[in-house]
Amino acid sequence: MIKKLNLILIALLFLKIEVSAQKTPEKLLTFKYGKVNPEEFETKAHGADSAAAAVKLFEVGNAHFEVGPSGTFVYVLERHVRYKIINKQAYDLANVEVRLYRDGQGSEEKMDFINGATYNLKDGKVETSKMNNDAKFTSRLDDKHIVKKFTLPNIKEGSIIEYRYRTKSDFTFRLDDWYFQDRYPTRYSSFSIIVPDYYIYKINAGGYININQLKPISSTSNYSIPNATSRTENVSISTVESQYYVEDAPAIKSESYITTLYDYISKIGFELNATNFPNTGYKAYTSTWPKIVKEMMDHESFGGFIRKNSASKALVKEIIKQETDPEAKTNLIFNYVKNNLKWDNKYRVYTEASNQKAILEKKSGNSAEINLVLLGLLDAAGLECYPVLVSTRENGTHPGYPLATKFNSVIVMAGNGEKKYLLDAVDKNNVKDLLSYENLNHKGLKIDRTAVDGEWVSTDNTLASKTSVFYNLVLDKENKLKGTLSVSKNNYDAVETRNSYQTATNEEEFLKGYKLNKPGLEISNFKIDNVNNPDEALIESMDVTIEDNIETAGNLSYFTPLLFERVKQNPFSLEERNFPVDFAHPNEHSYRLSIEFPEDYKLDQIPKNERFKLPDDGGTFSILYTVEGNRLNMVSKISILKTTYSPDEYYNLKELYKNIVRKQAEQIVFKKS
Repeated sequence: MIKKLNLILIALLFLKIEVSAQKTPEKLLTFKYGKVNPEEFETKAHGADSAAAAVKLFEVGNAHFEVGPSGTFVYVLERHVRYKIINKQAYDLANVEVRLYRDGQGSEEKMDFINGATYNLKDGKVETSKMNNDAKFTSRLDDKHIVKKFTLPNIKEGSIIEYRYRTKSDFTFRLDDWYFQDRYPTRYSSFSIIVPDYYIYKINAGGYININQLKPISSTSNYSIPNATSRTENVSISTVESQYYVEDAPAIKSESYITTLYDYISKIGFELNATNFPNTGYKAYTSTWPKIVKEMMDHESFGGFIRKNSASKALVKEIIKQETDPEAKTNLIFNYVKNNLKWDNKYRVYTEASNQKAILEKKSGNSAEINLVLLGLLDAAGLECYPVLVSTRENGTHPGYPLATKFNSVIVMAGNGEKKYLLDAVDKNNVKDLLSYENLNHKGLKIDRTAVDGEWVSTDNTLASKTSVFYNLVLDKENKLKGTLSVSKNNYDAVETRNSYQTATNEEEFLKGYKLNKPGLEISNFKIDNVNNPDEALIESMDVTIEDNIETAGNLSYFTPLLFERVKQNPFSLEERNFPVDFAHPNEHSYRLSIEFPEDYKLDQIPKNERFKLPDDGGTFSILYTVEGNRLNMVSKISILKTTYSPDEYYNLKELYKNIVRKQAEQIVFKKS
């Protein structure tokens, strides 16, 4: 059964919507296109957004349903936007693109209206520059998408730009999200939608600022609907208008260690829960997880693909041969799939091929095809296995309640009894419980095909990805460093290097990339171990010569001991952060240096040993220097021990990295006698 946590997630989700009280307006604000007041040119950004290059004065969306040419309902959205351009860094706002989808089977999104203008203030009067037809373009993105582009004219610093357009969509299952925040501060954003009671939607609200909701308005609307004789008749249908707005929304600013920025923008979305048409009655869609699971198992491109596994049954005997141990059989099958099927770089929850044989013959496929072939082979070998639906980091965090369209990929759970592990065969450098980085989005829905139900499972990797760097060097009197460098990596750090090495044309090209941004480094006798053995730590060793990394002034020499490994900039720059810090996985980076310096060099200055620790064992940073005769040893270690940190923990994390940057930049000073 689905964990009770889902109920909590739903409750928390709807806390983001506040039903308006007496202090809020009874109606949403309206704005007349083309009517710009001179006072609007005085608009400035304030507070934390004072450096913003533009301000969104308003963005208003009005949506409704109407009957299309085919006699079915279509979703209509009218969008009206106005910006104040403060400086040239926001000139790109004048170039607008709207992506429209078509499924290739007759259903499509289309734009049937658009206009725009630029306004400039001259001698106290508003001058209008209208967008001409030759500023509108249509381009084909791929087989399923076209892009409508338009460019607003006569942009200057201080301009106000405005545009509005209308789109119509045959796709009424999931409506496009409405975002109340932007990369620029927003003075006012509202969204209103009128829904006939034939449609029942569930609401998905997200983000970290509250969305205000006005009291819904019940009414009736007239629709011309074809009857059984193909003639149209006017039908009066009950409707409900839902209205949402946000005032003075701050700019949403990207920062390090997030999933996708869209996870944190305040937004509202709608997914169809059921329909209730007079002739067909009530029809539920994705109201419960068991229903979602059943629909997926009935779908030809998911459950149908899993069932069409005759080719897998024949192949599995060749793969496992006489092996009888379940874990060994799993390893053989996993290694076969990840080494013989090439991923096409597409994350999908459904297959494009109709059966597993097609993928095994083509030897390539999307994430669903590759991992469902893995599932099919495990099935054929009689091993316990489950498909697990996930949403990738770029796709965003799944809200946790029954929402089918938020999944965009598939992985596999396998194992016997209590000993289970996650498998992801799209990368040959993945191992058990080491999913592709994009799949580290905290949870997935494990599908029990026999019970036709699902259960949330954690996809977090709790083992730290470790990189250990060791320089053993000798400093000569010309301030040149010579010696050896060894680097050990595991988990995700190792996957990244393995992929770089394996995709390079040759070792020379790999080393060229390795030396990038490492001025003065020369490498010889390079050796790499376990590059094709992802179950073991990746080991790199080499001889190095390092020049131009020591500065001299008279008889003093200044040396930054972390060389090319130091953290030069704090990744956390915001004064405060309203969304979590998401590292995807714990990590540990240790750096050791042992340097022998000439007899006539004396240590004139050496940094202080220090150690910093996050509360609740969240992480540490330490740096330690020791001296033995004319040999200096230094160890710097950063340990990030959690996958995610809450906004309340942000300040401490920011302070930790502030100290990392400060301490790793400190120099050693040698004095030549």
